[in-house]
Amino acid sequence: MNILVIDGQGGGVGRQIVAAVKADVPQATVTAVGTNSVATGAMLKAGADNAATGENAVVVGCRSADAIIGPVSIVIADSMCGEVTPKMAVAVGQSSAKRVLIPVNRCNNYLVGATNLPVSHLVQEAVKILCTECE
Repeated sequence: MNILVIDGQGGGVGRQIVAAVKADVPQATVTAVGTNSVATGAMLKAGADNAATGENAVVVGCRSADAIIGPVSIVIADSMCGEVTPKMAVAVGQSSAKRVLIPVNRCNNYLVGATNLPVSHLVQEAVKILCTECE
C-alpha cells in the first residue's frame, strides 16, 4: 500500500501522521510531500520512506497513491498561507486514492462541527480510519 502524506508550514501535523502510520501500518510505503522543505524534512525525520517537495511532487504523488492523508487544507487552494496551490488542491481532489483529511481549524478555514481536539488525537483517529478503509 502506498500512502501519501501531504503537509506544509512546519510539517508538525505531517510529522505526527508519518510516525503514526509507520507504527500502525508498518507494511505500507509512506511517501511524504511537503509544500516546503521544512515540512518535508520534518516528515522525513519521522520515518517516511520517500520524500519530495513542491507542487509537482504533490501532483505526481497523487497519481500513484492508494491513500492520501493530511490536514483538510490540502484540498483548499491557497490555504496554508498560500502554500497549497490550486494545482495541488485539484490533484488531491481528483486522485482516485482514498482521502483521509484531518479537520484543522487554521489559516481562515473553519470546519463547522469539528471539535478543537489536540492534533495528536485527530491524527490517531485519522490513522484508524485509514487502516479500516484500506484493508
